[in-house]
Amino acid sequence: MNLMTSLIRRARLLSQPDSSLVGFLSSHLLSSARCPAPPLLCQQARGLAAKQVKGHKKVQKKSQNVKAKVDKQEVEICQRMTVSALAQAMNKDFDHVLEALLNTSVDLDSLEPHTVLEERWIKEVVTRSGMKFKWAKLTETKERENKDVDRRPPADPASLVPRPPVVTIMGHVDHGKTTLLDSLRKSQIASMEAGGITQHIGAFLVQLPTGEKITFLDTPGHAAFSSMRARGAHSTDIIILVVAADDGVMNQTVESIQHARKAQVPIIVAVNKCDKPQADPELVKQELLAHDVVCEQYGGDVQAIHVSALKGDNLMALAEATVTLAEVLELKADASGRVEGTIIESRTDKGKGPVTTAIVQRGTLKKGCVLVAGKTWAKVRFMFDENNRLVDQAGPSTAVEVVGWKELPSAGEEILEVESEQRAREVVDWRSYKEEQDKLKEEQQAIEAKQRQHQETYQREREGLAHLSWRQRKSALYRANKQRAAMRPSEKTDTQDLSLPLIIKGDVDGSVEAILNILESYDAHEQCQMEVVHFGIGDISENDISMAETFSGSIYGFNVAANKSLQQLASKKGVPLKLHRVIYKLIDDLKDELSSKLPPVVSQNVVGEASVLAMFEVTVGKKKVLVAGCRVQKGQLDRRMKFRLVRGRDTLWEGSLTALKHHKDEVQTVKAGMECGLSVDSSMEFTPGDAIVCYEENHTQQVISWDTGF
Repeated sequence: MNLMTSLIRRARLLSQPDSSLVGFLSSHLLSSARCPAPPLLCQQARGLAAKQVKGHKKVQKKSQNVKAKVDKQEVEICQRMTVSALAQAMNKDFDHVLEALLNTSVDLDSLEPHTVLEERWIKEVVTRSGMKFKWAKLTETKERENKDVDRRPPADPASLVPRPPVVTIMGHVDHGKTTLLDSLRKSQIASMEAGGITQHIGAFLVQLPTGEKITFLDTPGHAAFSSMRARGAHSTDIIILVVAADDGVMNQTVESIQHARKAQVPIIVAVNKCDKPQADPELVKQELLAHDVVCEQYGGDVQAIHVSALKGDNLMALAEATVTLAEVLELKADASGRVEGTIIESRTDKGKGPVTTAIVQRGTLKKGCVLVAGKTWAKVRFMFDENNRLVDQAGPSTAVEVVGWKELPSAGEEILEVESEQRAREVVDWRSYKEEQDKLKEEQQAIEAKQRQHQETYQREREGLAHLSWRQRKSALYRANKQRAAMRPSEKTDTQDLSLPLIIKGDVDGSVEAILNILESYDAHEQCQMEVVHFGIGDISENDISMAETFSGSIYGFNVAANKSLQQLASKKGVPLKLHRVIYKLIDDLKDELSSKLPPVVSQNVVGEASVLAMFEVTVGKKKVLVAGCRVQKGQLDRRMKFRLVRGRDTLWEGSLTALKHHKDEVQTVKAGMECGLSVDSSMEFTPGDAIVCYEENHTQQVISWDTGF
């Protein structure tokens, strides 16, 4: 009866039941209550029920198979992805990435949206999220429209107007470049500079008594500031090469000539310090001949003016020579249209924010102009001249300080004006995107090159084993892999390499650039590793000290400040904080710190030698002590020094003496020709004829072999 009831229920579940079948079943099933059903009908019913159950199971299996074949989401990854970029690629939020990194060695408290993740953690997050990863590839379909901005085409010659010349003063350090500019401006810049040397590019507008205007760029002469001199040479119309009459042509003089020749800029030679008794201007001109600088008196086209910057002698002749050369060059510019210029220097000011010193090359710069430089942009809020006075506008060949940058651009960047802030953002986004794509392309090429190298190595190994059977080949590969694994250095081995992590802070971009250029010449990595973990512009901050503590490094600041609380914090955390105003003193201090990291060199100086004559035992308390009877052959034996036992050519023992006696008296020293008895701090047995050597160890501090070139 239960079987029949279940059959009726299953028949009702059919989506489209056959009415004749239902009627047939119902009539016979109702009659089964009065009389037993025939066997054949029961078998048919059972068969129908079994088919329905099997069909239902098949439907369930099909649905399960469909669910199992659902593809996992693919996530495009690349090297050096940030946490926010990974979350965006996965269509997840920042917290999801943190949850995926739970129970790993990653410090979750230190993770920020801009934190760069390692490759293994990027893969781990994707895998734990139930997704698949694939390396991002550059495709033509993903190329964006070029939104960059370019310089305007050349202007109509009829619209050009005369402009003041831009003159760069170059030469060797301490040859009087800034003093010469002071005399022309009647200022006292040189007296205010640290160490009496220029360490930045200074831009000044000088108006001569005759009414002509000249924009001067004063470049550093120290060897460390080569990039600044190169930047000054490429931003100028005329170069005044200052050479001291009592010193002659020096290294940076030659370098300045090379910069001028590379930039194809004409030169005027200013032979300075002609008022000194030992001055020899003619010798300077002859030395310049060796570098293809031929003065007019030797048949060349280079003007040479004898001056004394300190006394102001003959400066007007130098100014007139500059104005004359500018007239010959016929310097003109387009004062209308969008602004074009060059950043000479950049720095961060506490009150003004990012500030750049720029020279306008085309157009007229006004308040409210939207500028683009590198990967940042600005809406000009204020402009200042070299005397820190507000300026309403700046025409061609004018040097001004520009305030209003969103971020600090690098010195040497090209300035271009755009029509709106939206356009500026488009340009910056495009340049950032282009740089990212170029970097991604380089990384992809490096990966493909490495893969090709591994494939070629694999093929070579296989070709050498091609004549072997598969068993022999398998055995040979096993032996080769075992030998390779044995030769591989252990990853758990603690490194003993010395290192010095550095944090560099400077007042302007050019100063930081100069320091980094010097650090790139570091070639003493075998003695001590040196790594710059961070560099920036501005005063020392608490973050700098925390970072230095994390990396166990040192902070070097150039022309920046650190308040008293920060200095106390650095001292408390054991972070070396070193502030300098002269660049060569900073480098000297850095070399001293690197030298202090090196272990001292131990040298041995022999003080005396003695020969063992006899061996005997003495009783000290309840102990028997072996004593060697010796005669000092040369020098003297000093109990405070170290001793060595030599037998033949072998050194059997090194250490200190426990006792040194002459007759029965304890003594400190025993001189040559005297006999003595000595005992050592071990159970060493002496033999007649052994040599006892007394020596002292001298510890000499190593000096780093890094040669900075100055």
